[in-house]
Amino acid sequence: MMARVLSIAGSDSGGGAGIQADIKTVTALGGYASSVITSLTAQNSLGIQSIMDVPPEFIRTQIKSVLSDIGADAVKIGMLSREDVIVAIANELQDLGNVPIVIDPVMIAKDGTRLLHKHANDALKRDLCPIATIITPNVPEAEELTGFRIQSVDDMRHAGRMLMSLGPKAVLITGGHLDVDEIPNLLTTDDGEHVITMMRIRTPHTHGTGCTLGSAIATRLAQGYPLPEAVKSAIDYVACAVQEAPGIGHGHGPLSHLNSFAKRSRSKR
Repeated sequence: MMARVLSIAGSDSGGGAGIQADIKTVTALGGYASSVITSLTAQNSLGIQSIMDVPPEFIRTQIKSVLSDIGADAVKIGMLSREDVIVAIANELQDLGNVPIVIDPVMIAKDGTRLLHKHANDALKRDLCPIATIITPNVPEAEELTGFRIQSVDDMRHAGRMLMSLGPKAVLITGGHLDVDEIPNLLTTDDGEHVITMMRIRTPHTHGTGCTLGSAIATRLAQGYPLPEAVKSAIDYVACAVQEAPGIGHGHGPLSHLNSFAKRSRSKR
């Protein structure tokens, strides 16, 4: 059966991030995507103009609707915005058993718009991190979650161990915000650490990289990949998606989700 991935995230009207990026990613990698929308955004490549949150009870109803019929082989969680939303989602997912849960702790958009209220950080750490298979913060998100400044791979190691103490089975800190040409991505698990590097691609078209990475990891986990292999495949997919970005919009444009890496990987399955 086709691997089923449930994405719980915000909607991006520009199509480059959020639910839209998740659906494109899951589909491109050969999975079946279902969705629960947590927020509606009016946004494009230049930034976010407005946000309208979905009530927590309706979010819970969406989750029940999908899981009671379609089910899920993995869950990916993105933009959540508020504490009551986080609590509602955690309550609905606590009995999923062995279904992998990938959490992308979306906090601040590329234009600086805050997507997760600061007072909701504690709920994210308290209620969602303990049920996560993996959390995938970038450097600024890891800094906000830990209160620790990250400027090197050693700093990433320390932050990764701090985040592991919150209860997830694994932590992936992505190093794209570090000022280096060879970007380190540090995967921390109970079994040790893996550094997966990618060469920096000089382009403004990077909108939705975090969303795309998280949903790619979720798809690979749903397809039965071991965690390190799922992460490596997802990083390679994102690198290709950035390299082949179509150049749409006047700001931070979207990635190429149906890229040559996805086509090659689907042809091998």
